[in-house]
Amino acid sequence: MKFSEINLEKDEKPINNMSIFFKYLSDSTRMKILLCIGDDELCVNDIAAKINMTKSAVSHQLALLRQGRLIKNRKEGKEVFYSLDDEHVKILIDSAWEHVNE
Repeated sequence: MKFSEINLEKDEKPINNMSIFFKYLSDSTRMKILLCIGDDELCVNDIAAKINMTKSAVSHQLALLRQGRLIKNRKEGKEVFYSLDDEHVKILIDSAWEHVNE
């Protein structure tokens, strides 16, 4: 994609959606969760233990990440496992990590 090909007036809705998408990434707790599940699918208990937060607090953040289509879940019995929604999310997080660490 060439940025110069974007019509800044006509493409207002997708531009707004991009802004909302980045708001989901603007919280360090949500970023920690995304980093935890970047390579593995994990349940709420495992995520909470890794980032040293309560299950309730993690569940709230997971709901927001699902709403933003950054993660997906899979139910196995009574347990729910979370992973990144798709490869685009992984690429975005990888790129951000690279950028802030250069």
